[in-house]
Amino acid sequence: MPSLPPDHALAFAIILAATFGVITRPFRLPEAIWAVAGAVLLVALGLLPVADALSGMRKGVDVYLFLTGMMLIAELARREGLFDWMAALAVGHARGSPQRLFLLVYLVGTVVTVLLSNDATAIVLTPAVYAATRAAGATPLPYLFVCAFIANAASFVLPISNPANLVVFGTRMPHLVEWLRQFALPSIASIVATYVVLRLALRRALNEEQLERDVKRPVLSHEGKLTAYGIAAIGIVLITASALDVQLGLPTFLCGVITAALVLLLSRQSPWPLLKGVSWGVLPLVAGLFVMVEELIRTGVIAQLSALLHEAVAQSVAKAMWSVGIATAIADNVANNLPVGLVAGSVASSDHLPQAVTGAILIGVDLGPNLSVTGSLATILWLVALRREGLEVSAWRFLKLGWLVMFPALILALAALAVW
Repeated sequence: MPSLPPDHALAFAIILAATFGVITRPFRLPEAIWAVAGAVLLVALGLLPVADALSGMRKGVDVYLFLTGMMLIAELARREGLFDWMAALAVGHARGSPQRLFLLVYLVGTVVTVLLSNDATAIVLTPAVYAATRAAGATPLPYLFVCAFIANAASFVLPISNPANLVVFGTRMPHLVEWLRQFALPSIASIVATYVVLRLALRRALNEEQLERDVKRPVLSHEGKLTAYGIAAIGIVLITASALDVQLGLPTFLCGVITAALVLLLSRQSPWPLLKGVSWGVLPLVAGLFVMVEELIRTGVIAQLSALLHEAVAQSVAKAMWSVGIATAIADNVANNLPVGLVAGSVASSDHLPQAVTGAILIGVDLGPNLSVTGSLATILWLVALRREGLEVSAWRFLKLGWLVMFPALILALAALAVW
């Protein structure tokens, strides 16, 4: 096998180092710094032309818009007390049962992920669950883990359930009816398997809990109600856009901006506190990842992977489906599922592939991140939300739980796809 050209070897070394920085956060620096540093180094050393770097960044415009709209509406909901109100409502329905609260959080997380995306679950639901558990006198982490895992487990029910779905399929997004026909059964398998394993893994912590039965429910302000309507509007707009094959970023961005503007105008608030509360570092993180994937495309990695995949398909479609699904799921945890989704999408678009194989790629991209904390953008956003509340979850602690949760769900989802 011929050795790599020196410039390609250096580019790979930079990308690996940057990815390692995103995963491990040396010196506790934010993930975005390492992704941006890797992208800047590729350009500064002449390994990636500026024009190609800008082209890579432009591929993420729809994702940037989507995230901006979601982060605005989530910060608005937090400031207007919507999360506190939702928390009291959840605790009231739990009626003192930790197991019932756990199930309730899981069901709500499933609905939010399906209708608003897995990033919304991380951004919107995590603070609400934290507030609910604090109000109930419970230990937050068992319930917060639900937010992280269901965000990925339910992320291929609809095209809008995960921005990575937009990245994998791009302009080749299946019609909504065809999507449901292909992914309904694998999604059900993933959601049920994740709940069962997570519930069993956390049973001791739940059995030791004692919840408050009566939690005073705060009055939801007019601005809080308007924010809730804005979140509902985003859900309706996203489902409509998906059915019409319209990109989701701009509608989400407009809904978030319009809702925020209306609430701020009605309450005569300054926009600066709201804007300061948004985790803007997520956007350069995503942009840096897109730039690094552009370098991989230039070095011919995509073409080589495409050739290997087509060779596997020629030998056996079923074997290729299982192999690519598992390999993609593991790769998510090495390089994050957004860049892996970009690479996989580029490979899948290089030539016609069987639907079972492209479906396995998507399931691997969406479900694989439940193994580690840096597998998906949603999990990184979940970590950011936890840090805002003063909580830390180590990579090792998440991995110990993710190892138990991810693989059964992945195997059952791929088996369901094979049955289809």
